[in-house]
Amino acid sequence: MAYDEATAERVRHLLAERHDVHERKMFGGLAFVVKGGMCCAVSGRGGMLVRVDPTAQPRLIAEPNVRPMVMGGRSVKTFVRVMPEAYRTHAGLKTWVRRGLAAVAALEARSSAHKGSRPARPKRQRTT
Repeated sequence: MAYDEATAERVRHLLAERHDVHERKMFGGLAFVVKGGMCCAVSGRGGMLVRVDPTAQPRLIAEPNVRPMVMGGRSVKTFVRVMPEAYRTHAGLKTWVRRGLAAVAALEARSSAHKGSRPARPKRQRTT
């Protein structure tokens, strides 16, 4: 099943002002990658995949038309599958894209906070 081109175009429009967005075909759909992290994807299986804070996922899947993302039989805590009814309106789609952007920004903040936080490992001495 091909992804919904109309939804992809709507997401493109919302992200058009950003210069750090790249599109990549993934998961049978089209992913929107921001600063190296997947923000959201228009899925070939229907709906959208949206990156979320893993602590927020239980609250978000309680919303109508939102389910956990399942990959390889396992639920992925950092993504949700959003059905088209949840982003039918411009405001609805904007909300989901913003949630994805916020999750990518939080990922980036955590990643940069961890850089340099570990002490350097001592070099091993070779024995012959």
